[in-house]
Amino acid sequence: MVIEQEIIAKKESWQKEGDFLLESGESIQNLELTYHTIGELNEAQDNVIWVFHALTANSNVYDWWTGLFGEGNLFNPEKHFIICVNTIGSPYGSTAPQNLDFPFFTVRDVVNAQLLLAKHLQINQVHLLMGGSFGGSQALEFAYAFQGQIQQMALIACAARESAWGIAIHQAQRLALQADPTFGSENGGAKGLGAARAIGLLSYRTGDAFVATQTDEEDKLTDHRAASYIDYQAEKLVNRFNAIAYYYLINCLDTHNLGRDRGGVDQALSEINIPSLILGIDSDQLLPTYLQKEIANGLPRGKYVEVQSDYGHDGFLIETKQIAANILDFTQNG
Repeated sequence: MVIEQEIIAKKESWQKEGDFLLESGESIQNLELTYHTIGELNEAQDNVIWVFHALTANSNVYDWWTGLFGEGNLFNPEKHFIICVNTIGSPYGSTAPQNLDFPFFTVRDVVNAQLLLAKHLQINQVHLLMGGSFGGSQALEFAYAFQGQIQQMALIACAARESAWGIAIHQAQRLALQADPTFGSENGGAKGLGAARAIGLLSYRTGDAFVATQTDEEDKLTDHRAASYIDYQAEKLVNRFNAIAYYYLINCLDTHNLGRDRGGVDQALSEINIPSLILGIDSDQLLPTYLQKEIANGLPRGKYVEVQSDYGHDGFLIETKQIAANILDFTQNG
């Protein structure tokens, strides 16, 4: 919930009339994107912080990346103009599937739509481009294709290409979704979505984190604390998300490959000549740190820094003090 004294995030929308062509050759008619802005664009138009959201997050960064945005935080709306866009497929207002007839879309499609929005908003320069996990995938694509100027970039817990491990996890989640006989119908698939979320959660955290926080304090035969925690997290997502949207978005994640049709990942990275901070989470089992090191080594001006966390991949949402300190140091000192 937005803190009252903070500058409010404004929700806006934009529609592209006609066809929006996808990589598959299919198209979306009258594509709509919803987005939030916080703060005001300054006269020089050089204070834009463009943020890309994670898989099940939304465009209001106050909702999910607390500790980084708002008065007294690293990105202050009194100084910065912060923008975040709900991706294609997001159930939070942008064009999204209502059934399984919706066309297949890729990470590059998601970013191409945002590039059109940037052009519509006449944003020709970005002070800092940033994203974590799925947001980092989008940020890399945006950095490669944006025709304006990007001063700096910060990527957290992401890769230049979706790994076989990530795709395998997504396939397990698809099987869980498809095992629900109501999946594909309007408002259906709740049990499948809960199961898919449970699978995902096991890759977002670590075994040590579960042992430390979810071990039963007394001997039990049933109703174990760890099981209740999984049920709770599954129910939370079911109450705020959509099974079909989740299915399409994990399919979208599988398509991430910065180097596709660009001479490979190494070649594509070499063409992004932007001062870039790449943060890895030391305990990340979903996107291990070697993937972030590959990005940093491939970028002409990449710098790798490791964040310590007991929480695995979810550390990119939790360790905001470390993340903010590292980004601040990078933006000030390079």
